[in-house]
Amino acid sequence: MKTRHLILIGIIPFLLSVVSLFLGRYHVHPKEVLLTFTQLFTQGGTNVGIQSATVVLQLRLPRIIAAAFVGAGLAVSGAAFQGVFHNPLVNSGLLGVSSGAGFGAALAIILFQASWATYPFAFVFGLIAVAASYWVARIYKTVPTIMLVLGGTIISSIFNALVSLLKFVADTDRQLPAIVYWLMGSLSSVAYKDFWALIPIGMGILILIGFSWKVNVLSMGDKEAQTMGVDVIQTKAIIIVGATLATAGAVCMAGVVGWVGLVIPHIGRMVAGNDNRKLIPLSISLGAAFMILIDTLSRTIIESEIPLGILTSLVGAPFFIYLIKKTKGGGWR
Repeated sequence: MKTRHLILIGIIPFLLSVVSLFLGRYHVHPKEVLLTFTQLFTQGGTNVGIQSATVVLQLRLPRIIAAAFVGAGLAVSGAAFQGVFHNPLVNSGLLGVSSGAGFGAALAIILFQASWATYPFAFVFGLIAVAASYWVARIYKTVPTIMLVLGGTIISSIFNALVSLLKFVADTDRQLPAIVYWLMGSLSSVAYKDFWALIPIGMGILILIGFSWKVNVLSMGDKEAQTMGVDVIQTKAIIIVGATLATAGAVCMAGVVGWVGLVIPHIGRMVAGNDNRKLIPLSISLGAAFMILIDTLSRTIIESEIPLGILTSLVGAPFFIYLIKKTKGGGWR
């Protein structure tokens, strides 16, 4: 793939962000959107209404930034996991991050009944789920890939059961609807004060970019990687930590959003092939663009907001079937 094509794909999230600023249920004239940013950089003098400026700067802009980071984090984690575990069906929630974060958010809603506790609880329990998966995988004193995947499956099942328990005991008027809505994914409550969650996402993305060439080596197999002088255990651990940070940050901010970490890397492979030095940056760009598009649709196509998880499933599942038909399974070989 030529460099200019990669550059064009790289600016897609920026273009979608600009378009998304003009769209929303509350109508803001395009001229007012432009004047809002002009006023921001010129320190006043454009007479933009306070309501229009608030909608653009306090509601739409933080959602767009958060959507871009969430999509990039989930997509790049999926690409890294698929390369490390040699499995095209692996996604960013492999090690129980999504289930753990879901339990943390549900617990925070029941204990505190306030949104401020949801993000940190979701993030912390997402990390606890990964640590527990690793602990389960060490039953045989080593951490083979199959045991790590099995550990993630077990821990996910436990946290899913705990989430069901919390739903059972939750107040049906306020707590249960809040838990269900959070689990379906949404960016409706994101504000600048929640941007601390972008730090782990950014750290995870940087780690995975830095180790993208080693994902190439690991995708050949552990023995081949060892013969090439790569410390397999240490490298896998660093990549898993990076993918976990990106996923946990994304889930704690947007809730459980499926299909992004599965579909986007496959789209990237259709464009750039299996070279992770190109695939990982491409997944970041495509993931960010996809989530900006989905979030814009969720808040514009009907009067009430549609949860992100519903839209990503409705879009992602049919598109994955199309990918399978298009590539005939050859896209990930």
